Amino acid sequence: MILNRKFLKFEIDLDFVLIAVTTSLKDYRICYLINKYLNFNFVKNPDLVVDINKNNEACLFSIYHYFWSETKTDLFFIANKGSEGYLIPEMRNMDYFLLVKNYFSDNEADMLVSALNKIPEIIKATKIDAKKIKSRENLLF
Repeated sequence: MILNRKFLKFEIDLDFVLIAVTTSLKDYRICYLINKYLNFNFVKNPDLVVDINKNNEACLFSIYHYFWSETKTDLFFIANKGSEGYLIPEMRNMDYFLLVKNYFSDNEADMLVSALNKIPEIIKATKIDAKKIKSRENLLF
């Protein structure tokens, strides 16, 4: 008997821009500075709960949200280090991620990275290709 097998290839749709931010400041302090320098209004949300550990303990990550009405864009500022580990373990040297959902052109993303790098307390802000991150499913919420 011959069985026909079909395989379903599943690919996660990553419809966001990801910017990694390195700084020594606490999350509330760097969000305050981003708000001040870029005229944003990041607001603290309840911690993001992600199941990243095999022992079924959820990990909590600090998260801030801002809806940029001019561009109809949602921005999330997320801590990489949480209560039980890292959101993106392969990028332990990054302190925070700025996740930009909805429409955002490459030019706008580059301008945002440039503006972030002008904040003196930010060591480095870099645009990251989310498709190259192994644990990218942790960014889907």
